[in-house]
Amino acid sequence: MAIDPVCKMAVDEKRAAANYEYKGKTYYFCAVGCKERFAKDPEKFLEEQKKEE
Repeated sequence: MAIDPVCKMAVDEKRAAANYEYKGKTYYFCAVGCKERFAKDPEKFLEEQKKEE
């Protein structure tokens, strides 16, 4: 299971509504809207993710 970097929901990679490759890593999303938000500013969501770890 992957974690949607936008809404933090657990996502099955095989059933993800969308995915997006950024800097050689694939991110999986629960909905196309989350992917679109991520695509506009990936670094914002990755920074938030780092703070939570």
